[in-house]
Parts: sequence; structure tokens; C-alpha cells
Amino acid sequence: MPRTKIVIPRFRSEKEEAEWWDAHRGVATRLLRQALKRGTVQRRAGETRILTMRIAVRDLQAAQRLAHRKGLPYQTYMKMLLHQALEKERVAG
Repeated sequence: MPRTKIVIPRFRSEKEEAEWWDAHRGVATRLLRQALKRGTVQRRAGETRILTMRIAVRDLQAAQRLAHRKGLPYQTYMKMLLHQALEKERVAG
């Protein structure tokens, strides 16, 4: 029995996208299996380390609010922001 084509809609926001993926977990699994068969899965290079740092309560609360709007865990959101800022500085030289 042939499988139906996977159609991923366009999203108006990251929150909407996160909600769609949460509701369609099987699609992500199927796409991953297809990529594994094709050999196109790439793993992120490098290891991670646990980091403890102090951050102003106001900044933490702002990050939590913004992450919630995007449908992301706040620590993931903060790592994403840090990565983007570091990449921007690296490219700027």
C-alpha cells in the first residue's frame, strides 16, 4: 500500500508550527526514517556542557514570556538566542 505524500503547511508563527508538529508526531518520525534510509541525517558536531550562570530576573522572565509565545521551552529559546548572537559576532569578525 503506497504512502500518502507528506504535506507540511505554511505557518504564521513558530508557536503555530510547534503546535502542528506536536499534533503530527508521526510525520516527524516518518521524515526521520526516510532521511535515515537515504543517509541524509546529519548529527550536530560537538559536545555540550552544563553551565550555571546568574541572570537578571527581569531578563529571565522576558525570555520565558517570549519562549512561551513561540511554543518553546525557555532554556531552548535562550540557547538559540545565544547561538545566533555568537554566530553573528563570529561572522562580523
